[in-house]
Amino acid sequence: MRTIETTATITADGTLTVQVPPDITPGPHHIVVFIDDQPGMPEARQLHDFPVIHVGAWPADLSLRREDMYGDDGR
Repeated sequence: MRTIETTATITADGTLTVQVPPDITPGPHHIVVFIDDQPGMPEARQLHDFPVIHVGAWPADLSLRREDMYGDDGR
């Protein structure tokens, strides 16, 4: 069994067209179709769309050494 994630086209008359990898053997196959409730492809988010939280500069004496972040038990 294989899982193939691809884009399909559905025409006005209800025909579904799917491109599968060339190594799929011709002939009948059992398939499962999952159709998203919202038609169309989601638009890619641009970097300027992501939220940004400004928290200021890191403290000058900040240490990210393991010995400084964890106690004597190593956690």
